Amino acid sequence: MKRVRNAPYPYYDIPELWTIRELTDNGREKGRDVTVFYRGRHNDIPVTFGECSSLTEQLGTFLLSQGHEAAHLAIIGENSTEWVLSFLAVTCSGNVAVPFDRALPLQDIAELAEHSECSAVFYSDGSVPVIDHLKSLGGRYSDISYYPLSKVYEYADEGRELIDDGNRAFSEAGERIDRDTPASIVYTSGTSGKMKGVMLSHGNITSDVVATCMCAQADHAQLLLPLHHTFSWASAMLAAFLYIKDLHISGNLRHIVKDFQTNHPQNVAAVPMMAEMLYKGIWNTARSSGQEDRLRRGLALSRALMKIGIDMRRSIFRSVHDNFGGELELIICGGAHLDEEVEKGLRDLGIEVLCGYGITECSPVVAVNRNHDHRYGSVGKPLPCNRVRIDEPDEKGIGEILVSGSNVMLGYYKDPEATAEAFDGEWFRTGDYGRLDEDGFLYITGRKKNLIILANGENISPEELEQKLSRIEYVEDVAVYEEDKKITAEFYMDEKRFPDARDRIDGDIRKFNSSVPKSRNIARIKVRDIPFDKTTTMKIKRYLLNKQESESKR
Repeated sequence: MKRVRNAPYPYYDIPELWTIRELTDNGREKGRDVTVFYRGRHNDIPVTFGECSSLTEQLGTFLLSQGHEAAHLAIIGENSTEWVLSFLAVTCSGNVAVPFDRALPLQDIAELAEHSECSAVFYSDGSVPVIDHLKSLGGRYSDISYYPLSKVYEYADEGRELIDDGNRAFSEAGERIDRDTPASIVYTSGTSGKMKGVMLSHGNITSDVVATCMCAQADHAQLLLPLHHTFSWASAMLAAFLYIKDLHISGNLRHIVKDFQTNHPQNVAAVPMMAEMLYKGIWNTARSSGQEDRLRRGLALSRALMKIGIDMRRSIFRSVHDNFGGELELIICGGAHLDEEVEKGLRDLGIEVLCGYGITECSPVVAVNRNHDHRYGSVGKPLPCNRVRIDEPDEKGIGEILVSGSNVMLGYYKDPEATAEAFDGEWFRTGDYGRLDEDGFLYITGRKKNLIILANGENISPEELEQKLSRIEYVEDVAVYEEDKKITAEFYMDEKRFPDARDRIDGDIRKFNSSVPKSRNIARIKVRDIPFDKTTTMKIKRYLLNKQESESKR
């Protein structure tokens, strides 16, 4: 699969694949001796695509020998090669992988284990307290098999011995897997407080991975996002089996910069907050080292050269790139809206940003900007595996985003009513509002359930206001919502670097209100003493707003 730089879409000659087994087979056939992951205490032992395929078969054989056939097997733990191998073994043996977010409260995890009817749980050392809690509940939790991720290679050895003795259960299971076979149940992140189990088939997942790789030109990647989120699968974990490139797995976000400098990734998938943190970090470093003016002069020179077709960004901003390992070219960003200023700012520094849009129910990517076909402020054009239409658009062309395609879920597990409500015929209702421009680029304007509806019937998107308010230099996080029929903005501020932030906020909001239509004016300000509660993809849990202490200023 040869990459052609500056080539039109598609960038890769990618075969049509419909099962996760076919993905792993593709890796083995095209990169048997190429490194895909690293394992070991220090992540310094390479695992080739060929070895990964063998480990998947061996571990899958072990699971089948333990009586797990078409069963639901949970995986809980921080990012690791062992997490990936467990996922591959579960799905490729005809079982269903159920990833759990280890950051959830113990009671929530127990409820998910019961709802998903899991017969086994793979768990990391860091998740032992969760397992101890499940075991303490007794009852059906006593019937669950518990497999430490640290013993994955021991289980694989057991599977290898079975294969050597003639066991062909894994091969036979593969013959029963097709595009419609369930592969995973993924529980939504719960920003609204209610979690639902999204059933994804092999065809859902692989069609989305294939389409995403066809649209985004990438290379060796650093995986930062939690593996229990599907964005990690399409952008990195499973994409590696098409790109045939090594994948470095970060288990701790606190070590991002160190991991960059050690692994020298070409690309990384991130949520907007991560991209914003990287961008703000560049400027904070420049300020603290007295290099801010030099950075501004470099930007002016680079922009002037770019206008005449000369790209010197990686040379002019070499010190910036060295902090990220020297090879970072691309950030694939999704999960929420990225501030256009950050998108442009990173690109000015020589780091391309491809914003996309996705939702778990669509496996998850729906649209993405291409390397050579992107538009600021948009989330790109729909993937070739799905279609997008805007339902009942208003005079601005804005309406609910509906999606139809091979990546759209089978339904919600054990919830036929919610499934029926989510579909309009073949079209899945995303609950997000947006518009399509004349060239087919999709723009997200906000969540349907978050809309503020004024007395005159006008709809206000809080996300639009949050994006602008977040540009205030001392604002770390902001949530906008309606309270007592007033548009309210709740802030968490960086008072360590800006001790006068609370004194400045009133004046800055007056400036903001003068810059937007009166209908979008902030009428009430709240300031928090503690950060917002968030999901692991850095989204504010809106259902918890007003339940934590904040100081009202109006």
